[in-house]
Order: sequence, then C-alpha cells, then structure tokens
Amino acid sequence: MTVTVPPLTPTQLALVAEAFKLLGDPTRLRIVMHCLNGPKSVGDIAGALELSQTLVSHHLRLLRTARLLRAERQSRHIFYHISDHHISHMIMDLAEHVIEEDS
Repeated sequence: MTVTVPPLTPTQLALVAEAFKLLGDPTRLRIVMHCLNGPKSVGDIAGALELSQTLVSHHLRLLRTARLLRAERQSRHIFYHISDHHISHMIMDLAEHVIEEDS
C-alpha cells in the first residue's frame, strides 16, 4: 500500500511532532478521548476522569494551543470539543490498532 504524505515545511513538521508529543501524555490523551463524544466542560472532564479542575484546565490550555481541542463559550460556561474529524479519526484509528494487536 502506497501512502502519499503531503510535503510539510519545517514549521509544519514541528507542529505535527508537538501534537504527538502532547498526546504522549496519558492524562492529556484521556482528556482528548473523553471529548470525542461531544463538548465537555472543565467540571465534566475533571469529574469523569477524577482529576482536579486546575490540572484539567492546564492540560486544556496546551491542547487548545496545539489546536487539538477547541473551546466554545455558551453563556457562562466553556465547553471543549475535538477540533475536527482529523483528530478524532487519528485517535480512533490508533485505539483500534492497539486493540487489534492485543487480540
């Protein structure tokens, strides 16, 4: 199977590497995976993953900066969700790959 990878500038390559580096942290990966099924607030994420809101907020800032998650304000609350289908497909494909290997 031949895969055509679009040519990347050095800056773009650094951004891709940074995204993988961020997702290499299990806590950040859990946060991203938790947001796959729709927008979540900091409190929702912290409660579901049993993390402090301060820690979740710190990780969300990093994930937003890398454009892995987006924030959307709804009145007084901010909800976080996957930036686009590329991110969700990448996470799901990797998860399926790992599950396949374990079978």
